[in-house]
Amino acid sequence: MAKVTIYSKTYCPYCVRAKKLLENKGVPFEEIMVDSDPKLFADLKQKTGMMTVPQIFINEKLVGGYTELAGLEDRGELDSWLTD
Repeated sequence: MAKVTIYSKTYCPYCVRAKKLLENKGVPFEEIMVDSDPKLFADLKQKTGMMTVPQIFINEKLVGGYTELAGLEDRGELDSWLTD
């Protein structure tokens, strides 16, 4: 199974939705909280160009946020990302 990492914040409804989608599929993931580490979040924003969370990576490749993750699932493409 692929390695999934989610950068999130404590209060973030899109983070909750992303984690729920993965949990419902039985996909384990690592969650990294960025709200208590402003430098980590600043570095992440600089690396990805995204200004919000969640920021989701599968095998260290940026998927995007919840909308992109849900889009992959809706199109039936997420499973192929997760089997690498």
